[in-house]
Amino acid sequence: MTGRVPDPAEEAPGYARDYSEKGFWDKVRGFASKAGREVLERALQLYFAAQDPKTPGWARTVIYGALGYFIITPDAVPDITPVVGFTDDLGVLAAAIATVAMHITPEVRQRARGRTDDWLGPAEESPPSDTA
Repeated sequence: MTGRVPDPAEEAPGYARDYSEKGFWDKVRGFASKAGREVLERALQLYFAAQDPKTPGWARTVIYGALGYFIITPDAVPDITPVVGFTDDLGVLAAAIATVAMHITPEVRQRARGRTDDWLGPAEESPPSDTA
């Protein structure tokens, strides 16, 4: 016995092992505008949900798995591929959000929207429909 305390990331299954806070922020900063609003906002929703002390461990494991997949390189569809490069990331993030939806609180959504707006500008509203 070495007396070493195990790192929780070492014990995490799959892509959760690939998650790191630095890796997450490096990916977000490097690809925010290229990834687009939807990918960025979903990643931030998961990130902020994981930071909430009320989020249970099983949900954090799901979140860190999705965020680990988001930050690894290379992934199934390279992120440098125009248009489709982030579709696999979006699918993984959406599946994680569906799994932990009860922990994506209105406050978490607001924080993610605010940070996304800070980086990409406010979301454009759809023009009113001319059908009447």
